[in-house]
Amino acid sequence: MAQTNTARALPLVLVLTLVWGTNWALFPIAVREVSVWTFRAVSLTAAGVLLLAFARICGISIRIPRAHWPAVAGAAVVYLVIWNLASTYAAILIPSGQAAILGFTMPMWTVLVTWAWFGEKPTGRMKLAIALAALGVGLLLVPARGAYADAPAGFVLGLAAGLGWALGTVILKRAVVPVPALVLTGWQLLVAAVPLAAGALWIGWGHWFQPSWQSVFVIAYIAVVPMAIGNAAWFAIVGLLPASVAGLSSVMVPIVAMLTGAVVHAEPLGPWQLGAMACCGSALALALTRRSQPEAPRVGELAKR
Repeated sequence: MAQTNTARALPLVLVLTLVWGTNWALFPIAVREVSVWTFRAVSLTAAGVLLLAFARICGISIRIPRAHWPAVAGAAVVYLVIWNLASTYAAILIPSGQAAILGFTMPMWTVLVTWAWFGEKPTGRMKLAIALAALGVGLLLVPARGAYADAPAGFVLGLAAGLGWALGTVILKRAVVPVPALVLTGWQLLVAAVPLAAGALWIGWGHWFQPSWQSVFVIAYIAVVPMAIGNAAWFAIVGLLPASVAGLSSVMVPIVAMLTGAVVHAEPLGPWQLGAMACCGSALALALTRRSQPEAPRVGELAKR
């Protein structure tokens, strides 16, 4: 069963890496004319409505049992609200690729949280994967230390994004919500959009204007591809793999973000970044190949259609 789940997760990991990795360089463009709160409220709402509408078209019930709503809402707030705000502000304050690296310390936070909270001690294989992922992050942090010194808030927000993501993933993994990934993702996006929309209205009240078509296009793309497709892929991965392994499955995303940032914003790309790619790729291979520990309970039947 573990090998089957891993085989099913691999295409989703590829999709996630591409759509999330190319997303970070767009954040500074998306918020040129609108606030971070407005950008995220619009993109989460659009993505959530799109996923639930698609589920209905496919004949999938969009109902979540009442008993599971506290876990769904809690995970949505901890993961999606904190992540979306903190990661976007971090990408504005520091280079987008470096912000992605900090946010994707999430795998290490996940392992630490599950170990401290639930006593799930990682196997030797997982410890090696974590060490390689940490080394990869470290290699990327060294040449960027000047950016963090100039904008320490970007550094803190990047780490906060990763921690919020890890906590939300662990909450959801333990809740075992028996609904398809499309439905779970759609409702979580809409739940998270509520406080973001409230903040957007508070900040922008009375400052109404028509954004340019460039801003509309970028925000629409982010809503459909990274937010809708990317989050659906992520929650399906969480349903197939243990939380710690699911977290490590995302370690290649910041590498793609670095490459995209180099192309779009001329951000640095050299030996440090290439070494980090090798470390993160090795960590991913270790996490997604044969494991010696039993698999944790899956999130209902997320992978089934």
